[in-house]
Amino acid sequence: MSSKSHPEIKVGILGATGTVGQRFIQLLANHPYFKIHALGASSRSAGQQYSKITKWKLNTTIPEFVQKMVVQECKPDAEGFADCGVVFSGLDADVAGDIEEAFRSANLIVYSNAKSYRRDPLCPLIVPLVNPSHLDIIPHQRSSLSLSKGYIVTNANCSTTGLVVPLAALEKAFGPLETVMVTTLQAISGAGYPGVSSLDILDNVVPHIGGEEEKIEWETNKILGGLKSSNKEFDLHATEQTKPINVSATCTRVPVIDGHTGVVSVKFTQNPPPSIEQIDKAFREFTCEAQDLGVPSAPAQAIVVHDAPDRPQPRLDRDLHNGACVSVGRIRDCPVFDVKFVCLIDNVRLGAATSSIMNAEIAVEKGYIQ
Repeated sequence: MSSKSHPEIKVGILGATGTVGQRFIQLLANHPYFKIHALGASSRSAGQQYSKITKWKLNTTIPEFVQKMVVQECKPDAEGFADCGVVFSGLDADVAGDIEEAFRSANLIVYSNAKSYRRDPLCPLIVPLVNPSHLDIIPHQRSSLSLSKGYIVTNANCSTTGLVVPLAALEKAFGPLETVMVTTLQAISGAGYPGVSSLDILDNVVPHIGGEEEKIEWETNKILGGLKSSNKEFDLHATEQTKPINVSATCTRVPVIDGHTGVVSVKFTQNPPPSIEQIDKAFREFTCEAQDLGVPSAPAQAIVVHDAPDRPQPRLDRDLHNGACVSVGRIRDCPVFDVKFVCLIDNVRLGAATSSIMNAEIAVEKGYIQ
C-alpha cells in the first residue's frame, strides 16, 4: 500500500443502478480519497433516491450514505457532475458512446468500462496490471480535441483482461509471443442483469457470446503493444522487433455466477521455448506498475499460481486479493504450441469496475487526475 495521502477527489458514477455501477459503488464506498458525489442513470430513474429504484444484487448492503442520494440523468450539466474530478462509466454499450463523449466535451474526465472507445486511436485501452504507460497519450487526446482537461480512458473486455495479464508476464520474461489460442468459460454476470435466461443457461453451455471473440482477438495487441515515441499513436504490437500476435478465441457462457475462466495455449517466437519451470517462475515473479506505485486497489500479487491440479476454480479463487488478481494453474507442455495453462479472473471486479478504479488511481499518481 502507498503511504502517500491525497486530497479528496469527488467522483461520479454513470449507469449507477446497473451491475457494474453497483460494483463501482461497493468498491468506492470506503476508498481513501475517491468520494462518491454524483450518481447517473436513465431518465426514468432520475430525481429518485438510489435505494428506491435499484435492484441491488451484491452480497453487501447499499452504503448508507448512497441509499438517499438522488439519482441524476447522465448529462454533464446534471447536479453534481461538474464538481467531479473523475467520472466512472458503467453504462451499457448501446448508450455509452454519446453520453461519454458529452462528458468529455464538457471537459470532464471519464474512465469507462464500455467498449465504445476501445478502438479509438486517441483513447488508451488499459489493463492496470499491464499497460498504464498508455496513459501518456492523454495530452495528445486533449490537444487533438481542443480540451483543457477532459479525456476518456477505457478498460478492456473482461475476458481480454484475464488473458493479457499472464501473456504480459510471458512477454516480459521471454520476448514476443507468436500465437495465442484461448477458449473462455464465462460467467453469467458478464451479461448484466437480468442477463441470460435460466432456461438457456441451466444444465447447459452456450458456445457463442456475440462480439466477444472479436474483442479478445483485437484488444490483445493494442494492450500488449506500446506507444510510438511521439506518444501520439499506438503501435498495436507491430514494430521492427515485434509482429502482431495471432490470437484465436472461442467464447462460451457457463452456469457460473462470477468468474471467467480461460483455457490458453501459447507459442513463443523464442526457439527453443522456455521450460515449464521458467514459465512458472515468470508468472510467480511478475510485478506491475500499479504495485510499484502502491495504489490502493493494486493486489499484493498480480498473478497467483496454483499448484493443485484442479485449480483455479471460480467459486474458490475469484475472491483472492479482493478480486484484483489473475489466477493461473495447470501450466504444462502443449503438443501443438509450446505451453498451455488455465487462467481465471473476477469478471466484475478486475474485469470491470476494479480496472477502471485502478486505472484512475494510477492516473492520480501520474498527474492526469488532480
